[in-house]
Amino acid sequence: MDNAAIAPLLFVSISKFLEYYSYILFVRLLLTWFPNIDWMQQIIGFLSPITDPYLNLFRFVPPIGSIDLSPIIAIFALQFAMSAMESLAPAISF
Repeated sequence: MDNAAIAPLLFVSISKFLEYYSYILFVRLLLTWFPNIDWMQQIIGFLSPITDPYLNLFRFVPPIGSIDLSPIIAIFALQFAMSAMESLAPAISF
């Protein structure tokens, strides 16, 4: 496989990864709103190792009252990365 074919494949792979990761992150954050349901703990236990390293990057933001703003900033950063990838799409030859 030549380099011209690798660039579009890599671009699409990264774009899809960011898209799926944003879905996983969103589900993880929604599940934290319902901590009292037993079966939710199993799902959060599965998603926490996947999402917590990314969310921990944004834990420098202090909570306002009882509201933790770091997940909101993390989602905005991920959305920014996704839009940057979309803006680069025309530069990649498919």
